Amino acid sequence: MDDFTKKRIQKIMNYYTENALPEHIKSQIKVGYKIRGNNVTLFQERQAFRSDQWVQLPIAQFRLVENVWKVYWQDSKNKWHFVDDIEPSESFEAQLEIVNNGQWD
Repeated sequence: MDDFTKKRIQKIMNYYTENALPEHIKSQIKVGYKIRGNNVTLFQERQAFRSDQWVQLPIAQFRLVENVWKVYWQDSKNKWHFVDDIEPSESFEAQLEIVNNGQWD
């Protein structure tokens, strides 16, 4: 991913993660993201059971492949799989909105 695209994605994701949850639960649940290469991984963080540590739970991964964004889900063995019900799109924002609204079934 080129620098311009990376900065644009960071801006979108920073806004999204700041506004994804109601203020009153932000001390219990957090939403974050990581960018690695052409992949953007969206995750949720929760406090571990009977611990002060936080645990990351993946929500989805967006991959930029040949100028289109594809959405993936992670199984219990930490392997990522393409979500067949979400058409690849040139619009990262559209893919994020689909995932956010749970519009794939």
